[in-house]
Amino acid sequence: MIEGYGLSESSPVACVNPVKGENKAGSIGLPFPRTIIEILDPEDRITPMPLGEKGELCIRGPQVMKGYWKNKEETKQTMSQTKEGDMRLHTGDIAIMDEQGYIFIVDRIKDMIITNGYNVYPRNVEEAIYKHPNIEECIVAGLPNPQRGEIVKAWIKLKEGRELSAQDLKEFLKDKISPMEIPKRIEFREKPLPKTMIGKLSRKEIVNEELDKTS
Repeated sequence: MIEGYGLSESSPVACVNPVKGENKAGSIGLPFPRTIIEILDPEDRITPMPLGEKGELCIRGPQVMKGYWKNKEETKQTMSQTKEGDMRLHTGDIAIMDEQGYIFIVDRIKDMIITNGYNVYPRNVEEAIYKHPNIEECIVAGLPNPQRGEIVKAWIKLKEGRELSAQDLKEFLKDKISPMEIPKRIEFREKPLPKTMIGKLSRKEIVNEELDKTS
């Protein structure tokens, strides 16, 4: 039994944790044979990112689809052609590659928050918040803001019997993430945060709830 990573568009596996060799915690492993994994600048979708730097995970290989059936526009958004004529699949996942070629997914492009021109990855903020011993559940997302474009907001459920103020949490985060990543708004909830059908915390649902309040 081995763990693999892929998409329906990559039929479906592109990376795998090796059967023999090192398995790094949090990594999706190494590329499959004849598979090229590139970490590209998510803005221009062409420039390779240095090792250890965040970018969009892109796949080339025999398992990558030719395109979406009778949907040229969607295909154009998801696929690009290299100088060599190969078709490259843009996964929408933000990842890093270490010096040994192991890949770590850190977020999704569609979840990325742009505040004052600065890219904030919600998962990075959530991981910092979870370091506080009083936190049971946390969702971080961006909300529209006329001055900043978006602002960072955190929805939090504390562990039973624990207390924490928004200001105390911000102080806790100061040495863990940058000032731009620290949530401008923090909302504490007594009930569990919304989840998807498979039990994952639902960023989409909680953002829709927030937008419905202001509409």
